[in-house]
Amino acid sequence: MKKHDLHTYCINTDFHGSILVTSGSQIEFQQAYGLADRVHNIPNSTQTRFGMASGCKLFTAIAILQLIEKGCFSLDSRIRDVLPLKHSHFHESITVHQLLTHTSGIPDYFDEEKMDDFEDLWRDQPSYRMESPADFLPLFEQETMKSTPGERFSYNNSGYVLLGLIIEAHAGITFSEYVETHIFEAAGMEKSGYFRMDQLPDGTATGYIGLGDGLYKSNIYSLPVKGGPDGGAYTTTEDVHTLLDSLFKHRLLTKESTDLLLTPHVESSTGTFYGYGIWMIQDEGAARVYSLMGLDPGVSFRSIIFPEDERMITVLSNSDDQAFSMMTFIRSNVL
Repeated sequence: MKKHDLHTYCINTDFHGSILVTSGSQIEFQQAYGLADRVHNIPNSTQTRFGMASGCKLFTAIAILQLIEKGCFSLDSRIRDVLPLKHSHFHESITVHQLLTHTSGIPDYFDEEKMDDFEDLWRDQPSYRMESPADFLPLFEQETMKSTPGERFSYNNSGYVLLGLIIEAHAGITFSEYVETHIFEAAGMEKSGYFRMDQLPDGTATGYIGLGDGLYKSNIYSLPVKGGPDGGAYTTTEDVHTLLDSLFKHRLLTKESTDLLLTPHVESSTGTFYGYGIWMIQDEGAARVYSLMGLDPGVSFRSIIFPEDERMITVLSNSDDQAFSMMTFIRSNVL
């Protein structure tokens, strides 16, 4: 691996974040750059916690499959049977599988096909009130269906909010409590959690939004105060690799459930597919590559898994889309 080239690129691009590249049990590259707190000049470290935005949809998918293994419901269960909703206009045939694969057709509270500024959501609904999955229901439950269930793929945060509510209804505890116990603790992810943005623990990076001309602001007013089933957990690069190692070695789910999660259920674009909470790239004749990603104001995350040679690359950043450009550079110039 061309470590010098990667280090030079990080310095030249003023990268803020953490990078971990492993091959099997061997660390090929591990380094952090930039500042976790620009006001107090606190540097990022390899142990710094970063927001991972939508990357944690994988946690929701794992939790759903764990409850299915316990017999609580099935992938074919209709949401009307597993989650009574009094005020929604959702089609009665929508299934758990369709929520997991973004094919349910329900209205999305942040429709990425129509909106591009996440901050616009909080002009009428204060972000500091968004503390649980149920708090998001008023943003979409009375809207009309976007498409017929099963008709097409359309990335949908609301679908994962409903999955979080299903988890709470059948586990009897809050969504964050379930994930922190049955996934984070079970996998050995010691530094990960659903922390409130106004109560971040020591060693957690503040997210920063670039304003141009060297100016920036923190993202504390740009995101829900606490993450949930569609995004917003905090983690480290090491914890991400611990999670993926546990997943691929069937420590969180049975082999059968893991295979279902990693199946390309729907094509989102040419050569790119979605399983349950995870993306996969399958070019003709090439080995399948798995990917996690997340992007929020002041947050960017990419992780790529190459099962054939047991290689993983994870980039977490507390600056807009830096993780995406960094991953592109690593794959094109370093590996």
